[in-house]
Amino acid sequence: MSARDDILTLQARMGESIVGQARMIERLLLGLLADGHLLVEGLPGLAKTRAIKSLARHLDARLSRIQFTPDLLPADITGSDIYVTDAGRGDFRFQAGPIFANLILADEVNRSPAKVQAALLEAMEERQVTVGGQTHKLEPLFLVMATQNPIEQEGTYPLPEAQMDRFLMHVNVGYPEASAEAEIIRLARSEEAPPPQAAGGAPADKLSPASVFAARAAIHGIAVSEPVERYIVALVQATRDPGRFDDDLKRWIQVGVSPRGSIGLDKVARAIAWLRGRGHVTPDDVQAVVHDVFRHRLILSYEAHAASVSADAVIDRLLQRVAVA
Repeated sequence: MSARDDILTLQARMGESIVGQARMIERLLLGLLADGHLLVEGLPGLAKTRAIKSLARHLDARLSRIQFTPDLLPADITGSDIYVTDAGRGDFRFQAGPIFANLILADEVNRSPAKVQAALLEAMEERQVTVGGQTHKLEPLFLVMATQNPIEQEGTYPLPEAQMDRFLMHVNVGYPEASAEAEIIRLARSEEAPPPQAAGGAPADKLSPASVFAARAAIHGIAVSEPVERYIVALVQATRDPGRFDDDLKRWIQVGVSPRGSIGLDKVARAIAWLRGRGHVTPDDVQAVVHDVFRHRLILSYEAHAASVSADAVIDRLLQRVAVA
């Protein structure tokens, strides 16, 4: 099987246990393929935790779940030096924290103070942890999926804009369709049954991390034509100088997208083109992922908030005003 076949099989296996959230599964895989991290926002019970647990179940990778709470300390994430005695001699040894895994679920990341958030985000950016003057490298396969509840803001510590920028994508998760809701009920009912005493065959093989690395190498070779590249740049530039395109955009956008946004849009567009079986990126690929890449990087004005204009509405207007090269 090719690397793409392996990833599509992984996507199909995840879809068997997660109903009505095909888009979230695709975004999670795009983050894995583009070697970036995801901020997933949605109400409780929408299968956010289930999604990354399903990914870990079908991928040969170790999952760590970190529940962010107000009393969490940075060392609870990164690990710390502990004093160990052996044969009458004592020494400090590094005890690795839960960040030393392949897949990290940072549940309710805005529940912890800034120091804890900074410790997580530093590990995300640098792919290493420094404790006691010693640097410890993280796993080559490393993905953080942080979650937030969009309606419960009391007692939370919102992520600063500069730290939000560290996430490759900000994914919004909504309610499933009515038809999917019935299937969810049936799936939950079937999972209540005790497992069979004797399995009829061996469990499905887990996908090797080597397949993910092979997929990333293939995505690196996806062609981005000069017109599509200009289109990506034009979308980014329109957020920084919106007055050239639309008076409403000028009123709504206070700060535009950073260079991380243009890099991220290029990476995710190549990943989704590869996932869809093409060897080149089209404007449709760019438009398919631009909301997730730009959503958390746009800083909207007071006027936009007062008029209940969302970041998604601003991006929709950008797509209307910026011509495809």
